[in-house]
Amino acid sequence: MNFNKKELDVIARAIAILEERARYNAISFAAPEAVADYLRLRVGSLEHEVFGVLWLDAQNRLIEAEELFRGTLTQTSVYPREVVKAALARNAGAAVLYHNHPSGSAEPSRADGLLTGNLKTALALVDVRVLDHFVVTAGEAMSFAARGLI
Repeated sequence: MNFNKKELDVIARAIAILEERARYNAISFAAPEAVADYLRLRVGSLEHEVFGVLWLDAQNRLIEAEELFRGTLTQTSVYPREVVKAALARNAGAAVLYHNHPSGSAEPSRADGLLTGNLKTALALVDVRVLDHFVVTAGEAMSFAARGLI
């Protein structure tokens, strides 16, 4: 899905408003529907894969939305060591992982499942809870937690 400059500006403003409210008005990012809507705006229409994390405090309020890795049309390399370093730098208590599928299919791959397990284990070593992992497209966002996969 391609957007013109005016539409991209509107989307960027909407993302900024959501992030501001999540940080300062105690909106919890633990509700899968709220996270899904936010992530569809943030990365759903990208033409390349990205992997990012919503870093949350102990009350599941947003500390920072961070895109950690950028890939190609079909894949992104993710390094658990770098994810753990980012969690510690933000003093995060919890994390919501996300990546997009430019193909338009939000079905997770076997590799997505293995990555989720590896990151959950690595982050648990530094007391960061992984609440969910979303696979995002322009039209949908699939939640690992909602499917009982996390």
